[in-house]
Amino acid sequence: MSSGTTRILDDLAKLMTDAAGSVQSAGKDLETGVKAQVERWLNSMDVVKREEFNAVRDMAIKARDENDALRARIDALEAKLNEKAGD
Repeated sequence: MSSGTTRILDDLAKLMTDAAGSVQSAGKDLETGVKAQVERWLNSMDVVKREEFNAVRDMAIKARDENDALRARIDALEAKLNEKAGD
């Protein structure tokens, strides 16, 4: 090959590399834009994030467990009172 052909191929390779970089950059920009739009849309609908949901769920589980424990204590105390009243 002559040096002219080599230079054309080098220029073509550089052009393809630059085009691939531009496409990749455009893809990232599009992804960022879509994520931002989806986040705005979800925020407008008052949708909760997974972390917030999990935190509230954990609090509800803890409250239910505490409620069950208190119910058991109340039942035990009421049984004790009924025993004394029956004596």
